Amino acid sequence: MSKPKVGIFGLTGCAGDQLVIINCEAELLDLVELIDIKSFIMAASAFDDVCELDVAFVEGAVVTEWDERTLHHIRERSGLLIALGTCAAFGGVAAAHTGADWRQMLQTVYGETLPEYQSSGARALHELVKVDAVITGCPIEKHEFLAAVANLLKGQLPVFAHYPVCAECKMHENECLLVTRAMFCCGPVTAAGCNARCPALGVACIGCRGPAVDANYPSAIELYLEKGYAGRDVTTRLGMFAPPMLTGANL
Repeated sequence: MSKPKVGIFGLTGCAGDQLVIINCEAELLDLVELIDIKSFIMAASAFDDVCELDVAFVEGAVVTEWDERTLHHIRERSGLLIALGTCAAFGGVAAAHTGADWRQMLQTVYGETLPEYQSSGARALHELVKVDAVITGCPIEKHEFLAAVANLLKGQLPVFAHYPVCAECKMHENECLLVTRAMFCCGPVTAAGCNARCPALGVACIGCRGPAVDANYPSAIELYLEKGYAGRDVTTRLGMFAPPMLTGANL
């Protein structure tokens, strides 16, 4: 039986999700035995940009015209397309809700070179093409990527936790930073999978994994307001990594 043909690609982003894959050092040899990696520019300069792919993992948000053309090309040649990381899944920091004018921000940053920089604002992959599955995280978790590959090899789409980071905190009996210290913790509405790494160290969750499917926004927002945070603070913090988190923040 032939190995599945896989491509790992990056659009506009920090490439941190691809770096996590490269850092799967103990598992890399097993991976290349199980899958045929046709394109992974961060790891190898040789690549095939025309062959059909069984699975494409795509990191980064769609920010430029090149990103958009590249994404459509990848989608056309791939059986399955997996959004890799928070930027690909939700737009990420580049799509943060600030209320500022996008064009004016570009002008401020790039000045006279602006006409050469074609950008339409950061968009998630699903806003332009069909996405078959998402591995969220900023960056992704190594164990979730490996689990996704294992599922795909079995002919199954990867399935991840629907509950929020708060549930992981409860499992580990962590102190609730929001309730006991009034720290703005996004754990109640953020997708689990990180093992509540930050709250376990006394650092409030900033929502880098994007929205949890089963998030109870009304309850979380009520608690934020009760702890003294203004509506503007709530919307700004919830929209830092994933604008969709604002869907439940009707403030």
